[in-house]
Order: sequence, then structure tokens, then C-alpha cells
Amino acid sequence: MSYLPRVSGRGVVAAVAVVAAAVGGVVSQSTGAPAMLQGAAQETALQQQLDTLLNDARYDGSQVALVVRDATTGETLYDRNGDQRMLPASNTKLFTSTAAMHTLGPSYRFHTDVLATAPVRGGKLQGDLYLKGYGDPTALESDYVGLAKQLRAAGVRRVDGDLIADDTYFDHVRLGDSWAWDDEPFYYSAQISALTLAPNTDYDSGTAIVESRPGAAVGAPVKLTLVPGNGVLKLVNTAKTGAAGTSNTLSIERDHGTNIVRVTGSVPLGASVGQEWVTVWEPELYAADVFERALAAEGIRVDGHIKNAASPATARRLARDESMTVGELMTPFLKLSNNMHAETLVKAMGAVVEAKGSWSAGLGIVTDYAKSVGVDTSRIRLSDGSGLSRKVNVTADSVTDILIGVQKEPWWQQWYDGLPIAGNPERFVGGTLRSRMLNTPAANNLHGKTGSLTGVTALSGYVSNADGRKLVFSMISNNYLDSPRSIEDAVGITLASWSDQAPPAAVSPNTLRTTQTTCDLEWEKAC
Repeated sequence: MSYLPRVSGRGVVAAVAVVAAAVGGVVSQSTGAPAMLQGAAQETALQQQLDTLLNDARYDGSQVALVVRDATTGETLYDRNGDQRMLPASNTKLFTSTAAMHTLGPSYRFHTDVLATAPVRGGKLQGDLYLKGYGDPTALESDYVGLAKQLRAAGVRRVDGDLIADDTYFDHVRLGDSWAWDDEPFYYSAQISALTLAPNTDYDSGTAIVESRPGAAVGAPVKLTLVPGNGVLKLVNTAKTGAAGTSNTLSIERDHGTNIVRVTGSVPLGASVGQEWVTVWEPELYAADVFERALAAEGIRVDGHIKNAASPATARRLARDESMTVGELMTPFLKLSNNMHAETLVKAMGAVVEAKGSWSAGLGIVTDYAKSVGVDTSRIRLSDGSGLSRKVNVTADSVTDILIGVQKEPWWQQWYDGLPIAGNPERFVGGTLRSRMLNTPAANNLHGKTGSLTGVTALSGYVSNADGRKLVFSMISNNYLDSPRSIEDAVGITLASWSDQAPPAAVSPNTLRTTQTTCDLEWEKAC
């Protein structure tokens, strides 16, 4: 059975097209009558090829939805289960990112302030120093160094009080709805705080990197380094150096509810430096610790302790650091599918629009924006901004509605450029698609958002066919045991190679699965 366009609110033409396609014709845009054109046969051939791909045995006992539409007219060219609610994983970020570009605007910047209520006399601040975050998910150690340099330039040499970490711009709910306890140590599930820190320019806020090196001899302890250096995480190291050529069994995990990080296993002699990201419990204290070290490096002594509290309304600003713009953030956010960026944007939207830096406030704004561009929001549920929650339900229809609707936005090109590009090996160009659809018509053509959870894979975006016709598509697969990700790639290649002049070439997902290196989980750093 071929899954043809169904009757929907997308127009009477689409309704007539169902009948026309059934008899081998297409709809004439001028008269609405069937016409026996070559393009109709090719659309039917396209539908048949997509049916063949989606009838794969890997979908036995599982679910798949696929919708393909013309990006300009909105015409539905293929629809299987497009109205069925599915778990989208990181395709949720399509809703979050577009709402953020609309609500905050592409020029919006996060900031971090250093504040005080007491005067500075003779180089001494006679009171507490406040470090207040406004949600910057891209803050690095170098940014806190910059704040310390601003204080030194302002004449501060000593703080006769405590260093207060203030993350009250957001609420204190750290983890998203239904996030799993066993994900907590890992970088894709870091705590969300308005005052936080990332260890490098992947901008995984709320995490630090544990670097590991083998010892000088077999049996020696593995050498560990924290990046950035801090006194918050406590490394408990029982890992040993193994013989050259043995397996690397190093394991690095943080104990729940603490900042104790246990390092176990073995690293072979002669191994290169390893890196493992680990999340931090209460990121605002982590940020304040790194800032205090930066102050010390600038010759500024803090007499008191690090605490967390709200800044007084009367506090005056001594220094400020600003982030990249939200438009610029789309590149690391979407290319690397950064969960923390998504959740920070959700809470920031709530804080800016409703003065409530919470998931509930922000998700209401995301839903409202989706509705404004044509999504039937009564048929979907958003529970977080990243898709890590297993309560999120969207339809392939709703995803294609977003993809079509946002094309009219003045910021669309910058957002579109932030999407991963199939088959482009550059990490911040190809992103999570850089090792997929290599050397095919989809390479450097298909711009899409990936999605990955156990039992979930999704790919949605834009692709031009062989005639230059721009298409949008959304494919979501749920509850499988054997990953159908290579079928996603085969669908992308099929759409890219389709032409009105010739039927699409048959693409074997089994061939793609054996010849193309892909990552089963988009959050694996090695991918």
C-alpha cells in the first residue's frame, strides 16, 4: 500500500491530489483537474520507494512516522502516520530554538554581573561581593578571569566579606521533567542554573572535564587533571595503569547528590590523554569557585567564604561579562545538539517575558510560538526544551509545520545555517550529521536536526531534490530494538536524488549501515 497525501487543512488542492494520484494524475494548479503529467508518475515512484524503505523488518513491532512536503507550497508529497504522536528526542529543539529566536531575538545576549553594596576604600571592598548569573550557558573560565581583571582595574584588591553566588534569575529546579537518575553524571544531563560554567568551547554548561593519563609504570595510579581547575569536584581515584596494549576500562562517574567523582578501571601504558565530561552538583558554587581562583590570580583576596544567596536590590554593578548573541548560539546549540542550551533558552524566555525563570513559564511561550506559525498545539505536548524528557510528544505534521512556518522569519537564514549539514566533516558545520550520507546527493545539501534516545531516532529538516525543488521532511522512529538510523539516511538520500525527469534510485539502508560510520547516540563525544 502506498501512503499518499491525506485530506487536511492544507488546502483543497491537496484533497484533489489524493484522487488524482490514485488514478495516476496530478492536480493542475490552474484548474484543479487531473493532468497526466510525467511529474505525477515520479511522485508515485517516490512514494513507492519511501514505502519500500519504511516497510523494513526493523519496524516490526515498532512505529515510524514520515511526512514530506514542498517547502514553498506546503503541499504534502508523502505521509505515513504524520498525525500520530511520537517521542521526538532532540527534534524537540526545533521548537525551542525557533521560539528563542523569535522571543529573545537573534541579538539577545546573556550576561553575568559582579555586584556590591559596600564601598571600596583603599582597595578594600568593605562587605560581600556578589556574582550574579543571568543564564549564560557559554560562560568559560576565561570569562570569569575577565571579570576579575575588571575588578582589579576598578581598584579592588581585597574583599572584606563573602563571595555570594546568585543564580536566582532562574528557579532552583535543576533537572527536567522525568529526566532519569542514571543520566545525571553525564554531560548531556547537567543541572540548569542561571550561574554556571562550561569547560571548553563545546559550551557544555554545568560540567567539567576530567583529563586522564597513564602513570609512568604498570600499576601506577592514573594521573588526573580537572579542567578547569576547581575545588568543588573531589576526585576519588583508584584507577591504575595497565600494560601496553590492554583495554582502556576507565570509568568516571559522580555520586548522586554530591560532587564526589569516582575514577576506576585501567588505562594502558602509553595511552594518549583521555577526556571525560562530568556534571557538577550545584553549578553556581562551581562558577563562584572558579571566579574566586581568578580573583586570587589577579591579586584580589576574599576574606570570607563562598555562599549562595540573592543579591540585594540595592547592589551596584562593578563588572559585567556578556555572551555571544542568541543567533550565534544557534551554531554550537544545534550543530552539537546541546541539551543545556535548550533548557537555558526555555528558562530565559520565561524570565524575560513573564519574570519567571521556570520550565513551565518558558514552555508556555514555546508552545504559543509554535501555534503562531501553524502548529496544532492541541495535539502535542512539550515537557522540556531538549527532548531528554520522555514525556514530550509531537507529530511529524507539527514538525513540518514549524519548518515551513519559520521560513518567513527575518532570522530564518541564521537559524537554518545553525542546523547540521549532512556529510560535511567539519564539526561545527556537519555537526551531528557530519558522518552521515557521505558522498551522496544529500551531502552538503540536507540541513536537519537529529534526535537520539534509547529506542528513539529522528531526523527532520530541509533538502533539495535533483531539480532544485526544496522539501521539508520529518521522520521519527520509536520503540525499535535494532536501530533504523540507516533508513533515515536512505530517506534523505532518496529525497535528494528524486527528480521529475527520472524515478528515484533505490537506496539500500543495509548498504549504508555497513559502509558508513554513524553514531547511534548523538551525545557521544567521540562522534
